Parts: sequence; structure tokens; C-alpha cells
Amino acid sequence: MSETLVTILSDHGPWVFLVFYLLYRDVEKDKVTRALLDKNTQVLIELSTIIRERLPGS
Repeated sequence: MSETLVTILSDHGPWVFLVFYLLYRDVEKDKVTRALLDKNTQVLIELSTIIRERLPGS
């Protein structure tokens, strides 16, 4: 396994690091986006609950 890794890095070093960096950055963006969507969902749930409680006939 380590020999294969060394071969890949020696033959394609900069490209391998670039690909892993881009994948890492993409995962981090996805985490931030997911956290933001979760927060927005919580806010919308609270707003809909407040509106439903204030509707006449509830």
C-alpha cells in the first residue's frame, strides 16, 4: 500500500494534492451549506408553529 502511494505521489504529486484539496474544500462547503439549511429549517418550523397557534379556530 505504501509503495503504491509513494509511486502515485512521485509520478503525479501536485495533481494528487490538488484533487484531495479540492475534494476537502468541497466537503467543507457542503458541511457549511447543510448547517445553514438546518438552521433555516428550524426557523421556518418555529414560524409556522407561531402562525398556527395564532390562527383563529385552533
